[in-house]
Amino acid sequence: VSQSRYGGGGFSQALMDAITRANAADLLFIAAAGNSGTNNDVTASYPSNYDVPNVIAVAAVASNGTLASFSQYGATSVDIGAPGVAIWSTVPKSSKGKVVASYASYNGTSMATPHVTGAAALYKSLNPSATAAQIKAAILNAATPTASLSGKTVTGGRLNVSGF
Repeated sequence: VSQSRYGGGGFSQALMDAITRANAADLLFIAAAGNSGTNNDVTASYPSNYDVPNVIAVAAVASNGTLASFSQYGATSVDIGAPGVAIWSTVPKSSKGKVVASYASYNGTSMATPHVTGAAALYKSLNPSATAAQIKAAILNAATPTASLSGKTVTGGRLNVSGF
């Protein structure tokens, strides 16, 4: 499983080739959809828009299930939504001249993407012989239908690991 927490760049043949090699090696590539609030079906956002079978493109949803206002979406190019608003993460912090661990809250599709990556790892731990395609199908098929994602993502739903 590979995770891409960057988005919004232009097309890169080299990166597409790398993702294609990952697909041939039976690895997933889970990518943030982007944070411009635009439709990726209309204006592609890379790397989430690479049309390679192992890519899972992730939109951000708020705790109430709504599509985050900043989240990019796409009925044919963004696969699923996951929590991406007010997500706590570890961050480095300086204290008395030393770098120590701290926490901060962030918003973004790059905060939603790790949830899907974790779901892929969880599924693989429960199904050790599962292929990348089977893991992707399990994640997408278990999505909980969500009104704000209907017509905005491939699944029209948000991540649900209890649905495996």
